[in-house]
Amino acid sequence: MKVVGLTGGIGSGKSTVAKMFAELGVSVYIADDEAKKLMNEDLGVKNHIVKLLGEKSYIDGELNRPFIADKVFNDKELLKQLNSIVHPAVADHFIKWKNEQKSEYVIKEAAILFENGGYKQCDYTILITAPKETRIQRVLKRDNTTKSQVLTRLKNQWEDSKKIPLADFVIINTKLEETWLQVKKIHNKVIL
Repeated sequence: MKVVGLTGGIGSGKSTVAKMFAELGVSVYIADDEAKKLMNEDLGVKNHIVKLLGEKSYIDGELNRPFIADKVFNDKELLKQLNSIVHPAVADHFIKWKNEQKSEYVIKEAAILFENGGYKQCDYTILITAPKETRIQRVLKRDNTTKSQVLTRLKNQWEDSKKIPLADFVIINTKLEETWLQVKKIHNKVIL
C-alpha cells in the first residue's frame, strides 16, 4: 500500500487538506493526534517523558501540554530529546494502523515529516503552504495562544523554501475551492 506523507508548517492547513483526502475515501493518519494519545496512554512513553521533563509533565495522569510546550519550544535540545521518545512510538503505531487499512493508499499527516526524516518512508510527499501572515492568523484564531508563542513554534520548523525541493506535490492553501482542485488532481495521480 502506498504511503503519502502530508506536511506543512503550523497553520498551513494540513488538517483541512487531510479532511479533503478523507472525503475522497483515503484513510488518514494524523501523527500529532496519535502522538498525544501515546503520550497520554503508553506507559513507556509516559515514564520517559517524566524522566526527561519532570513530574509536572502530567497532572492527575493527563499530559500537561502547556508545561511541556513551554519547556520544549524554548529549548531545541529538549525538543529533540522529546521527539526521540515520541517519534519511534508513533512510527510503530503507524505501521500497525497502515496494515489494517483498506483504501488504495494512506495519508500520513505529520507536521515535521521532512525535519525528522519521516518522508523517506513515504512513496509521495505533499507540502501544504500558505503565506506566513495567513498561517499566523489561522493559529491565533484556532489556538488559545499569543503571536509570540506562534512565532517561537514557527522557528522550530523548517522554512517552506527548504521543504519544497523534497516534496513531490505542493498545495498552495489560500482558497478552499482551489485547494480542493489541487487535492483531487494529486489524488488522481496517486491512484494511477
